[in-house]
Parts: sequence; structure tokens; C-alpha cells
Amino acid sequence: MAAVDWFAHAEVAEPAPVRRPRKPAARPARPVRSRRRHARRHVRAHILGMSLFATLLAGVVAVNVAVLRAHVAVTKLDQQRAQLQAQNQALASELSAASSVPRVEAAARRLGMVQATATGTSYLDLTPHG
Repeated sequence: MAAVDWFAHAEVAEPAPVRRPRKPAARPARPVRSRRRHARRHVRAHILGMSLFATLLAGVVAVNVAVLRAHVAVTKLDQQRAQLQAQNQALASELSAASSVPRVEAAARRLGMVQATATGTSYLDLTPHG
């Protein structure tokens, strides 16, 4: 009891009568079928939602896998391109060394060829006369 109740008069201090709630008017009972149908629809909606979410998630995973595979393929092609460029540079260097003038002159001397003198050269006229 609160302190205020100790000093109140007896008629004021008495508890208020308990009112009982009125019984609601009798409603017609809903058929059990409609509740079951509603529950089934509710469950079906959840199953459909989860299925849609799972499908979208699987799609995202599939796209990520495809992007990863494409990235791996691009990386391999980049490595192959770099390797081929290095081979081309090596071949160009080898070609330049093989066609250098001192190397060609040395190969000609080994075969017994000599360089022609400027006075010992003559020209042929290959134009047809007719």
C-alpha cells in the first residue's frame, strides 16, 4: 500500500469494484479450411521467396565464376603475348647480327671470294634492242 492510502478515510481507501469485461458478441466461427488455406498460402509465399533468393544467389555465383575464368584466360594471354614479344626481339637481334656487313665479308672470304676493285667493274645493258 502506498503511504497516501494509510491516511485516507475508509470509504475512499476501499478498492474500486472489479469490472468484468463484457463478453464479445458471438461471432460466427471461421471455417478451419480458410485458416489452413491462409497458412498454406503463407508457406507457399515463403517458399517462393526463398526459391527466388536462392536462384538469384546461384546466378550471382555463376557470374562471378565466369568473370574469374575470363580473368584467368586474359592473364594467360597476356603472359603469352609478353613471351612472344620477347622471342620476336631475340629473333630481330639475331637477324641483325647475321646480316651485319663484317659477318657477310668474313663468310665471303672463307668461301674464297675477294672484293672487286673499282676499276675492274663494268656494267651490262639489259634493255632489249629491237
